[in-house]
Amino acid sequence: MKTLNFRLTIHGIVDDTLVVRSFHGDESVSDSVDSHGNPFFGYRYHIDLASRSTTSLPPEKIIDSKALLEIIRNGKVVQKVHGIIRALTKGDTGFNHTFYSVTLVPSLERLSLRQNCRIFQQKDAQEILTALLSDMGISDFCFSLKRTPEVREYCVQYRESDLAFFHRLAAEEGMMYTFSHEDTKHILVITDHDQGFPKLSGHAIYNNLSGGANPDGYISSMTEHSRSEFSSIQLEDYSFLKPDYNFQQKLDADDCDNQLEMYPYFDHPGRFNHDSTGKAFAKIRLEYLRRAVHTVTGQSDETKIQAGQRFEISEHHDNSMNRLWLAVQVHHHGTQPQALEEDGSTGATEYANTFTLVPGDKVWRAHPQPKPLVDGPCIATVVGPEGSEIYTDEHSRVKLHFPWHRYDGSDDNSSCWVRVVHSWAGGQYGMQTIPRVGHEVIVSFLHGDPDQPIVTGRTYHASNTPPYKLPENKTKTVLRTQTHQGKGYNELSFEDQSGKEKINLHAQKDLNVLIENDATTEIKHDRHETVENDRYDHVLHKTNQVIEGEQRTKVGQNKLTESQDSIHQKVAGKQVLDSGSEVHLKGGNSVVLQAGTEITVKVGGTFVKLDPAGVHVVGPAINLN
Repeated sequence: MKTLNFRLTIHGIVDDTLVVRSFHGDESVSDSVDSHGNPFFGYRYHIDLASRSTTSLPPEKIIDSKALLEIIRNGKVVQKVHGIIRALTKGDTGFNHTFYSVTLVPSLERLSLRQNCRIFQQKDAQEILTALLSDMGISDFCFSLKRTPEVREYCVQYRESDLAFFHRLAAEEGMMYTFSHEDTKHILVITDHDQGFPKLSGHAIYNNLSGGANPDGYISSMTEHSRSEFSSIQLEDYSFLKPDYNFQQKLDADDCDNQLEMYPYFDHPGRFNHDSTGKAFAKIRLEYLRRAVHTVTGQSDETKIQAGQRFEISEHHDNSMNRLWLAVQVHHHGTQPQALEEDGSTGATEYANTFTLVPGDKVWRAHPQPKPLVDGPCIATVVGPEGSEIYTDEHSRVKLHFPWHRYDGSDDNSSCWVRVVHSWAGGQYGMQTIPRVGHEVIVSFLHGDPDQPIVTGRTYHASNTPPYKLPENKTKTVLRTQTHQGKGYNELSFEDQSGKEKINLHAQKDLNVLIENDATTEIKHDRHETVENDRYDHVLHKTNQVIEGEQRTKVGQNKLTESQDSIHQKVAGKQVLDSGSEVHLKGGNSVVLQAGTEITVKVGGTFVKLDPAGVHVVGPAINLN
């Protein structure tokens, strides 16, 4: 006669009277939901207990403690489920027993109890998952990967639990997980291929005949399901580093059998910027979309069947079912009424399960998790190496520190290089205004993706104030820069106050103006120009100047005019030359003075006059040699 028993051992709790009344458990490859729509992560068992102890089970010693559920058949442990106690419920206390129920889950579920915002840089998915597990003190895990994940330049956990981030990242990389159970621990096994799941020795026996029996349990029912799904996939993405390159990956399913091949799946962005990553992501996504094309559901009392294990079925009437299968979901149920035998309970211990299988040579990809969206712009501060004022790269990108990132300092390692929106950007033309270290900026996110920040604005705050005091100067529009590694500024400002409209231009050092053709300046009132040092004008052709009023020129020292050809001056009225000392006229060959009426040369009372009547010489003494 076969016997069946259930036993629960809780680490640190000594109660020989503690017995299992019943349990039901849900298991899956990676995360899933139970029949009530409640999520679970690998497995979750609800176990009903009874104790004759007069001392209540202390919650502080139960919660988070390790525990082991064992299924014992004919005196031999045939199945183990190790985990931690997530919840404890104390029920009624009768004459003989106090009733409890506990929830047994993997230690992985501890990651659901920490929500975070943080940035990972230059790490691949395996390194990030390892960090998440290690931070929670989980060391019993291993990886079995065929594909080496690409290093991620920038990967953000944003307002999500460590567990949600774990699942999202793992599913994106095509990683699934299951558990291996031992007496004192359970090991998280993370894999990306079908061979990464353990294979049971021996066969599971199929027997659907009424009255059939097997001392070790057997499969009593199997139902095969086939359905049409997406038949191809196309993922596309964009990278500003290769703006003209079409990041596109197409893949057709190779197992459509007799299904129609007209169901394409398209998505953009595909979240890749390398062809190798895109190819892997397309394959992973298509395998997920088609994971339910061929499944089998059934029920049994075979205790060895656990989610994440491969096993072979034998003795099925349809030979195509006698093959290797992978259990992707299992629901366990066990009752042990004789645990309360002194209360008159009757009935044998019973165990049964229902399951979902997929072919053992197919990969069951985990459900992709939705990525948290940033539902609005964020504030950040521009950062850089110590002592730097401007820190940028060849694409005018900057480094940022977000106030929600608590793990790194405010330096050049706080973020990836982040692109900056300029008001105009073309091929070597447009505007260039690079945010400086210490500036507060507004950051948006492409597609709401926290992994794709972009600076879209800048803001003042209590420390970084506007260049002019407000609201007194509210009519000013200002563009003011600040001297790099020095004091000073350049500025272009506009005053729009009625009656005081003005444009100010300030250059801290030099002002260079290059005009490729004409320049026209019209001034309807005065013009004042002060040059505190030298002035140089270089005109390659002509200078034409028309002055309709007076022109006055005052030279504090010498004035020198040099012409490589002739100088002609034409005066409609008088021309007066008044020298305080001497006047010298020198002609290399000749000097010609010509007048229409007379020419007079006068010194004191002596003069020489030339007129049409002749030459007149007047003086106290006239000397002719």
